[in-house]
Amino acid sequence: MMGYMSMNDKLLACEKFKWAEGFSFVAGIDEAGRGCCAGPVVAAAVVFTDPAKIPAGLNDSKKLSARTRMELRKQILEEPSILYGVCEISPEEIDRINILRATWKAMAGALSQISCAQFALVDGNPVQSLGCPSLAIVKGDAKSASIAAASILAKTHRDLYMDRIAEIYPEYQFQIHKGYCTRLHTDLIRKLGPCPIHRKTFEPVKSILNPPDWVQENLF
Repeated sequence: MMGYMSMNDKLLACEKFKWAEGFSFVAGIDEAGRGCCAGPVVAAAVVFTDPAKIPAGLNDSKKLSARTRMELRKQILEEPSILYGVCEISPEEIDRINILRATWKAMAGALSQISCAQFALVDGNPVQSLGCPSLAIVKGDAKSASIAAASILAKTHRDLYMDRIAEIYPEYQFQIHKGYCTRLHTDLIRKLGPCPIHRKTFEPVKSILNPPDWVQENLF
């Protein structure tokens, strides 16, 4: 048990401001996997209905160890007063509608799972068609407790997904790079070619599937 956050914690400043304005159910929204070249983009939304039951230790998921993220994930999912939604958009749909629209769709899908949400705090840039008023906060996962919680759920959900995919395609070592364009991942794509979960409109996958004319000429 990691305990609960103090109401004086600076991470609750955004939520407290909106609560004071009359929004009882304020959602935090964040995504994971937007910059990957394989796997889905995942978004999560989190609403704290009891300010006394907000987990301590919340932060931008990238600043937490994998173990701490999983511990916080467990606490978030098991606390009855915390409402949440998670939505993933497949690589095929990302290629079809583009990553920006896919991210917006994932965020709207996650938020739609929390029917009582009245206002949304969103990490990053403004999002269209969320279904309720919203405020975009740059680096919001380090400034808002609900966005931080959403970032943790999105990140851990996606990491667990990629771990399962790694069992299907072990040669790509997805359990290590999680689909991000690391040197290891890029080298494996060039060696093995893309697999079904790679995003065909993302580099280096796009160029490997459709090499420039001068490359194709040199192949023959």
